[in-house]
Amino acid sequence: MKNFEHLIESVTLIPSEGGRFEVAVNGDLIYSKLQTHRHAEPGEVVNLISKMVS
Repeated sequence: MKNFEHLIESVTLIPSEGGRFEVAVNGDLIYSKLQTHRHAEPGEVVNLISKMVS
């Protein structure tokens, strides 16, 4: 994450009840457990952030 700090204004992890696990970067949803029906794999969220800022 340190590699992207100059490109990212905010990273938001949104925990809640009901099986939701969502990650948003600069207000854009990049991962949703509700949409994928699974937990993120190790490193998956960081890879999605990398693709987003590339």
